[in-house]
Amino acid sequence: MRPIEVHGLRKRYGARTAVDGIDLTVEPGEVFALLGPNGAGKTTTVEILEGHRRRDGGDVSVLGADPGTAGRRWRARIGVVLQTATDAAELTVRESVRHYAGYYPRRRDPDEVIAAVGLEGQAGQRVGTLSGGQRRRLDVALGIVGRPELVFLDEPTTGFDPEARRQFWDLIRSLAADGTTVLLTTHYLDEAEALAARLAVLAGGRIVAVGTPQTVGGRDRAPAVVSWRDSDGLHAVHTDEPDAVVAGLAGGFADLRVTRPTLEDTYLSLIGESR
Repeated sequence: MRPIEVHGLRKRYGARTAVDGIDLTVEPGEVFALLGPNGAGKTTTVEILEGHRRRDGGDVSVLGADPGTAGRRWRARIGVVLQTATDAAELTVRESVRHYAGYYPRRRDPDEVIAAVGLEGQAGQRVGTLSGGQRRRLDVALGIVGRPELVFLDEPTTGFDPEARRQFWDLIRSLAADGTTVLLTTHYLDEAEALAARLAVLAGGRIVAVGTPQTVGGRDRAPAVVSWRDSDGLHAVHTDEPDAVVAGLAGGFADLRVTRPTLEDTYLSLIGESR
């Protein structure tokens, strides 16, 4: 059984179509990234999968159940990390995590979770006094304390400094290694490339490409650019055979470079074409 199976998902808000018949599957233990510009339909799609928003059409299965009708037992099997949260500011970090842990039958040890998200030093600090990055780490802790089979992460590293982001990436990798399935939405393409086994690009309510970070949108088949500098100036050639171009260069050149499209190049091309 796949943790997520979606066929023909549709959602409209009045005259506007937010999600226009998408198909999506996520495999067990996979980190799957959902990319797209603002207004592409990412948030609506994820909210439907989480059971927080009703769909207008299509079939959706999350952990073998319809999220639109699933009950409390199903909800205990998923973890959700929202972009924003409103928890009691007067509780300490430890009290907050322990409070949430009490809702779950298979909870993790709260102190281990606090350590995993890098908040050991703030465990006794009130939530209302945390910095933005520290608060984001607490959101993650609350999302994983129930030992979920499936975790939804919505822009999880917003507000993190570079070191904290790397530590969080290690946490996500450890969750996946333990068999947890992760659906990640992010605007950081380096984050998607570092973490995701596969990703989908949404634009205009439709999925315009699915694949690995290396192959999505034909990235692996795109021409390379061979550039070099000689006495006549800078040269650049687009080619499917960069080795042959390099081998054919005469002597007396410098700054030789062979580059292929980055994930960002491919992503911008995909959403540009959809517009």
